[in-house]
Amino acid sequence: MNTIHVAGGVGVADTPMASYDAALADANLHNYNLVAVSSVIPAEATVTRVDSVPDLGPAGNALTVVEARRTVGPGDEVDFREGGRAGAEDAADKRAPRRRPDVAAGLGWATGPGPGIFYEVTGEDSEAVRDRIHAGLDDGSALREWDLADRETHVETATAEPDRYTTAVTIAAYGESEPIL
Repeated sequence: MNTIHVAGGVGVADTPMASYDAALADANLHNYNLVAVSSVIPAEATVTRVDSVPDLGPAGNALTVVEARRTVGPGDEVDFREGGRAGAEDAADKRAPRRRPDVAAGLGWATGPGPGIFYEVTGEDSEAVRDRIHAGLDDGSALREWDLADRETHVETATAEPDRYTTAVTIAAYGESEPIL
């Protein structure tokens, strides 16, 4: 199979790993052993964005992926003042409002004739993540001297829940899974 499926998920749980597992379940990728690769798309591949990854083989198999993942938990708060992010000079200012951070994990992909690239970014603000993805795709294309005009992004977001861990993932799953043993 030459299809790379891109899907995202969000999970909330009492531990970081359990929230990650729940985010993988949200994308239907929780029953595979994920094997991370860098970010080159083979020339013969088709990249397809899906809400949930279809069955890619038996549970326990290895599945090749590119992944953007961000987890936040209890105590992870961000300082904000008047709608903007407080800088280091404001860190001592106890009057700055506190809020739970947003969780954003995104992938962008660029294709054209021949191979393509993925670029993964995480953060707190989905628009900033999207902007960094576009910049990364530009840089990656220029570095390789590839004309990659066809571009898409997927950014998965959530607002962290108090006293629990929240994970957002966006994953590109390459083809079918393969047996480990």
